[in-house]
Amino acid sequence: MGSRIDWLRVSGACGIAAPVIAFTCILLAIAYYSPFSWTGNALSDLGVQEGLTQILFNYGLVVSGLLALLFALGIYVFLGARISGRVGALLFALATLALTAIGVFNENSTPMHWYASVAFFILFPISMLLLTVAFLMLGQLRVGLFTFLTAAIAATPWIVYFNVRYVENVAVPETISALAASVWAIVLGFKMLKQASQSNR
Repeated sequence: MGSRIDWLRVSGACGIAAPVIAFTCILLAIAYYSPFSWTGNALSDLGVQEGLTQILFNYGLVVSGLLALLFALGIYVFLGARISGRVGALLFALATLALTAIGVFNENSTPMHWYASVAFFILFPISMLLLTVAFLMLGQLRVGLFTFLTAAIAATPWIVYFNVRYVENVAVPETISALAASVWAIVLGFKMLKQASQSNR
């Protein structure tokens, strides 16, 4: 019991920290690269700029991706009683490895960067759908609906983008998907911390 509580506590904290670090580094990278355009660039364009911009972007993704991997392991513990929870947590873990790989293999590392980017933005909403099932089967209706909404928000900008090119490049759909993932991770991270605290009483 004690090791499970410790895992929930550590992984919950990682779930909160990962998106904070990721977006802090991304926004700082954008601040250091004034030519960046939300409609004309991909976020990954920041990873091939000289100087502090590429350092902030690439290392920020690597660190946040590794923290998110620990968070995914905590989700496995949190929802491991259900097969949908195990598979969903595994796919989410693969998504976090893809996020890390985006930072390791920048746009100059073709085709690895493309594979990593596509893997992250596909695996994340799929993992959310499976985790939705796990939450609903555990009777956690509100969290299940929130997770389903996260999957929908993460996927919709890409579905629309590939049917109606509403922007020139992909920074906008990338950001919307990443924000959906971030909000979900922070909310669930706090939920895991709360459960760990209550179990420790």
